[in-house]
Amino acid sequence: MDGLLAITVLCIIYGIGDFVSAKTKSIFSMLFVSSVILLVGFWVGLPKTIFDDALVLGIGGIMIAFLITHMGTLMSFKDLKEQWKTVVISLGSVAGIGIFLFLVGPPIIGKEYAIAAAPPISGGVVAAMIMGEAAKAKGLESLAVFSTLIVVVQGFFGYPVASILLNREAKRVRDIHRNNLVSKESIGLNEVASTSEEKKTKKLIPPLPKEFQTSFILLAKLGIVAVIGFKLAALTNNFVNKFVMCLIVGIIGREIGFLEEDIMTKANALGLAMVFLVSNIFANLTQATPEMLIDILWPLVASLVLGLIGITIASLLIGKLLGYSKEMAISIGVSALFGFPGTFIISNEVANAVGENEKEKQAILNEILPKMLVSGFMTVTISSVILAGIMEKLF
Repeated sequence: MDGLLAITVLCIIYGIGDFVSAKTKSIFSMLFVSSVILLVGFWVGLPKTIFDDALVLGIGGIMIAFLITHMGTLMSFKDLKEQWKTVVISLGSVAGIGIFLFLVGPPIIGKEYAIAAAPPISGGVVAAMIMGEAAKAKGLESLAVFSTLIVVVQGFFGYPVASILLNREAKRVRDIHRNNLVSKESIGLNEVASTSEEKKTKKLIPPLPKEFQTSFILLAKLGIVAVIGFKLAALTNNFVNKFVMCLIVGIIGREIGFLEEDIMTKANALGLAMVFLVSNIFANLTQATPEMLIDILWPLVASLVLGLIGITIASLLIGKLLGYSKEMAISIGVSALFGFPGTFIISNEVANAVGENEKEKQAILNEILPKMLVSGFMTVTISSVILAGIMEKLF
């Protein structure tokens, strides 16, 4: 397919996803709708080379470092300190997936499927790769394919659940905001520093004059910080994941004044970057043929349902102890099924869908986004890899 046509078709599909999301008040997220369109499209003749033809995969792989560093500029150290409850719920939900599948899964889908399923459900590509290699080492080729397909289809389970629950949570935050009852004590709302506060806060590095805040200069600064994040992660022998390090240095960059808040938006680069990034996620769908899905449909669906039950039980119990609403607690746990950028996209979708003015949208986003970003990194990037290291030894 011609490159221009390929990227245009992808943008049309993502645009339809946005349209449906807006019409359904984000109950059906852009990610979910686009995934369904692409999956069916590949089955009826849409070229599986469309992502390669559009030249989006290589750029998307690079842009993730830019985008995660950008995410850091949306948060502060104060935000992170106040998200310790989110970290606890995230860790508990991943543990819930592993324990529930290991104890309940074997009689329903078989021990090997239960073991192979838990890490990919709680994470993504890295966890699936670990389990796939372990399965192949034991001569269990079908389990390697099974682990990959979980990553491909788990979003179909995670996106709708998170969208529905976050939609309810957003309405709760909006209503409290309208009644002027918003306070850190009542709902834990953590306001990102306002523009006036930012101006009053002295930074180690003073902000650039407006005439120098061009797209190229802002992106150059963002790239420098992302590279520093990769180098620092390498110094730890990647004990700290390079993308987690990008998030950390992004926060530091904003705190000291080197990076502007919401820097990619200011650089007018966020929209196109997201096209490249989500394409890297959807590229996995090219592997899911109807025959493959039929062969492992039962263990695939059953393992994801069991995983959701494990997430729900653990998230509800821990969330109740920590004072989170059931909607927010489960959404934090369910982030394991899609991670970043889904956590960012869905948070923005529900804020735009539920908030009726900019202040309401910002209040919703300030409450939901920090929790979802932190939970996505804790589940997908960190906890799932740890769980995979444990579960692979159980084959």
